[in-house]
Amino acid sequence: MTKINVNRLQSGMVVTKPVVTKRGQVIASEGTVLTAQLIARLSFYRVPSVMVDENSIPDEQLAEVEILSSLDEEASASSELTAEPDATEPESTTPGRSREETASHKQKLQSTPQFQAFQTSYTKNMITLQNDFDQIIAGNVDHACAHLLQEASQLFASKTSLELFDMIHTMRSVDDSVYAHSLNVALISRAIGKWMQFSKSDLDTLTLAGLLHDIGKTQIPPEILNKQGALTDEEFDIIRSHAKLGHRILKNTDLDLRVKLAALQHHERFDGSGYPRGLESDEIDTFASIVAIADVYDAMTAARSYRAPKCAFQVIAAFESDGFQKYNPKVIFTFLQRVAACYNNSRVLLNDGTAGRVVFLNKNALSRPIIETDEDDMIDLSSSENKELFIKAIL
Repeated sequence: MTKINVNRLQSGMVVTKPVVTKRGQVIASEGTVLTAQLIARLSFYRVPSVMVDENSIPDEQLAEVEILSSLDEEASASSELTAEPDATEPESTTPGRSREETASHKQKLQSTPQFQAFQTSYTKNMITLQNDFDQIIAGNVDHACAHLLQEASQLFASKTSLELFDMIHTMRSVDDSVYAHSLNVALISRAIGKWMQFSKSDLDTLTLAGLLHDIGKTQIPPEILNKQGALTDEEFDIIRSHAKLGHRILKNTDLDLRVKLAALQHHERFDGSGYPRGLESDEIDTFASIVAIADVYDAMTAARSYRAPKCAFQVIAAFESDGFQKYNPKVIFTFLQRVAACYNNSRVLLNDGTAGRVVFLNKNALSRPIIETDEDDMIDLSSSENKELFIKAIL
């Protein structure tokens, strides 16, 4: 493991320690293969150095690599790159199955021209999103929103649902608490709107609602927003205030009312258990209810300091557990059916180490399909005899 100045990084080097900005945003997780676009993003966030695997450094450069000297204590406190506990994916427990095998789908996807083009556009969006947020907060709304919508729509274009969700999941190396999340929620919301056969105009409005739903988080102190430990009650209340803060930023603009309501209502729940107003059922705007589902899905499939990311079928199971009460029924049924369909015929790993392929979706239990194992056995996860089994990962 070698520390290399960011301006000496090269594409193909492998990160051995999560790269975190001063604000606590994770730019690259352990095991990420660096690309030119990701290196440019590291420079944008003024990351000074990165820990990389020596075996990934080209032989001709290894002898010339400048290893940074130890930083003094003060510099370490402000710019040292530190790992987030439990933020990386756990090793596969499948007998005879290596980590490389379970990661093969992700690695193959990363090597395709389609993903590399998506990554370039996604990284560009990440950089401009922050600038556009600043412009909106300053009152320059029209140009910034038009630019946001144009970039996100281009990122969404010409993708199948599976391609889009796969690419979003594979871009987890640039996950953060505001900007990457907002972009992901916009793309997922647009997919839901497309599944619900929205008009082009409504799809654009819904995409903008997803992009701006968390703009209020820009007003939350970074030390609270990015805190790794448990929040105090006071800190939790401050975090929850982002819905009202976002609405305050947008309410006097000429934006579509549904965009403003998405910022205010995306934490409201159909059973009245949400915030900030405890709204119920049809009191919640439809666009806000779509953004709410996209928001939860993206949060649950992202790594957190206290858990590994959940796979799509685990999230579907969570929605099945309580989502029919908490979320707009028409939206949640459409969403779960279409997401599950994305991963029909996919290779999966069960919690007991069994690997196989999804061959049939159970409509009454979408998170528990029928699996054809590598040993040619059939496992119906909806059967009572298999109630302890569940899909742990999509391979």
